[in-house]
Amino acid sequence: MEYLSGMRTGERIAARRAELGLSQSELARQAGISQATIGKLESGISSGSSQMHKIARALQTTSDFLTGETDDPSLGAAPVPTPQMIAEQLGMTLIPEVDLHFALGGGNYVDGPVSTTLVPYRTDWLKRITRGAQADVILTRGDGDSMVPTILDDDDVIVNRSDRIITKQDRIWALGYGDLVAIKRVRRLANGMFHLLSDNPNVTPIEAYEDELRVIGRVIWIGRRM
Repeated sequence: MEYLSGMRTGERIAARRAELGLSQSELARQAGISQATIGKLESGISSGSSQMHKIARALQTTSDFLTGETDDPSLGAAPVPTPQMIAEQLGMTLIPEVDLHFALGGGNYVDGPVSTTLVPYRTDWLKRITRGAQADVILTRGDGDSMVPTILDDDDVIVNRSDRIITKQDRIWALGYGDLVAIKRVRRLANGMFHLLSDNPNVTPIEAYEDELRVIGRVIWIGRRM
């Protein structure tokens, strides 16, 4: 098939998939991603994806071809493996370790994650604890004693950023309140306010209105070095 330089990414994926006789669902299965991702790319709803290297591998071509940087679909020299590629081969997922200054009794609010480290966790385990939303998790660390004994200083804390609506009582959340970033147990009150609770009984609860809170995500796992 002749590929035209004006073809968008989704058109190239669809054409290459047809050449190989693959359905969208089969391509998604071989690439290890959702069919919805393939569908959005082919329909033009999405113009790109962080999973392009997986799609290219399943289509026996290169990411450069799918994104239009070359019109030659043949595989060239083997790409230099990225940390993500190596992790996938080992059945691992890399989680960004984020320093949000989660000082559990105080700290400075940082707008957005600041991360230089990716930490590997088993993909199958992450799928169980995140119910499939592992792309939205971040790793941070406990700092301080306001959540003792539940969270100790320097504990690993995994936060699911896709869960930002507080609907159940007494779950633990990473959130911003004023210039404070903290991990707190949250309880909704009848008057439209929230109690931000520390598991340490010596720390006074904070009362806050919903519009005063910025929910970063829900704490879904805590790990501790022995």
